[in-house]
Amino acid sequence: MADRVLLFCIFFSFCFASVLSRTLPVGSENTAFLDVSASVQKTLFLFSSDFGSTKMPNQREETSSSSSVSSLSFELHSRSALHRAQHKDYKSLTLARLDRDSARVKSLQARLDLAIRGVTKLDLKPVDTEFETENFEGPVISGTSQGSGEYFSRVGIGHPPTEAYMVLDTGSDVNWVQCAPCADCYQQTDPIFEPAASSSYAQLTCDTRQCKSLDVSECRNDTCLYQVSYGDGSYTVGDFVTETITFGNSNSANKIAIGCGHNNEGLFVGAAGLLGLGGGMLSFPSQINASSFSYCLVDRDSDSASTLEFNSATPPNAVTAPLVRNHKVDTFYYLQLTGISVGGQPLSIPPTFQLDDNGEGGVIIDSGTAVTRLQTETYNSLRDAFVRGTKHLPSTSGAALFDTCYNLSSMKKVEVPTVSFHFSNGKTWSLPAKNYLIPVDSAGTFCLAFAPSSSSLSIIGNVQQQGTRVSYDLADSLVGFSPNEC
Repeated sequence: MADRVLLFCIFFSFCFASVLSRTLPVGSENTAFLDVSASVQKTLFLFSSDFGSTKMPNQREETSSSSSVSSLSFELHSRSALHRAQHKDYKSLTLARLDRDSARVKSLQARLDLAIRGVTKLDLKPVDTEFETENFEGPVISGTSQGSGEYFSRVGIGHPPTEAYMVLDTGSDVNWVQCAPCADCYQQTDPIFEPAASSSYAQLTCDTRQCKSLDVSECRNDTCLYQVSYGDGSYTVGDFVTETITFGNSNSANKIAIGCGHNNEGLFVGAAGLLGLGGGMLSFPSQINASSFSYCLVDRDSDSASTLEFNSATPPNAVTAPLVRNHKVDTFYYLQLTGISVGGQPLSIPPTFQLDDNGEGGVIIDSGTAVTRLQTETYNSLRDAFVRGTKHLPSTSGAALFDTCYNLSSMKKVEVPTVSFHFSNGKTWSLPAKNYLIPVDSAGTFCLAFAPSSSSLSIIGNVQQQGTRVSYDLADSLVGFSPNEC
């Protein structure tokens, strides 16, 4: 009798396993699984009373035993962890994010267009002792449009250091913070920085290298004034100075050129200012002579944190891509992307994927842009290939800039074609499904997180970078992608 029971159990287990193998599709390198249930739960958690229960740091945490700038590391937080969503549901939040993102992309493209046309530096109109913003003119030079900063870090400014949240932006070079006295300042989480309380505060004169490197500047009594304007009309205007920037309990960088903004307009979601991570000489990495920096962008719907690190080695498992620069504008980081595949099948890529001698075309990677933008022909090819590979999924109407969406409300887990980027050195970066098929509401609507662009410039955005440590090896001109290295 016992033997019969044992045989029955073995037979039943074999049959049950066979049924499961036929019910659940077997993935391959050409397909990826999306956990629909987990994604939907995150959208709901974002609006729950438990979200934000992770304690935000009030004091700097020691992240390195060194007191020099040879190694710097500090915490990085998503926008949602710092600024509680004021939207009624996840769909309205998504639409607001996409609106911000569109303004961001337009401003990046405008910055590049100006540079290609040779507009690299403008002077401010003469100003009085007060900062009258209507007297200023200048190019759009970044993409942190109204409230579009998506990732922040806690930074100490001055000596002794004053704590402040700063937006991180690889599409900007100029570092700045709101300063007293304020002619006009937006609301921020921390107190306004008080220059008089800092012993390391020093104004820059007009003949300094830092002042001459500004895109928009003016002199007043031989002191340097700056302006940075953004895509939606937001701006910051004030004195260009040097200050001490502090990380951890003891790490600091001295005499960093920053803007001390007395007149600032925009909704920067509680942040005190911006830390520029671009490739220009005024960016923070350039000013500390960093040989590298890296970040891992946590899920934007999470209240967890990761790190931004300087002078740290690229993880050994990283997929690397050659890093190139545009001689027309040194802010942006261009990748030598040679191809994209969907479900293992390569797409037809137009010549605009390559940066030309005039500074047009090419592909940049950007921390502030959310959704990857592709030249329209390339996007259409990617979308059509993805649609062919998802005929088993019920489609639904689009949302905002997304035209390829699915109703996954009745599903817990789905299999989709893998989307991969191919680089000129033969390396391939394959994205997790959650980095290109994302929820736009809490009802189970998911959309392909790519968008077309009429510009020749393509942008790899932060949705595709989430959960991956992105390492910028400035010494060897490489960008590394390391999954699950947060």
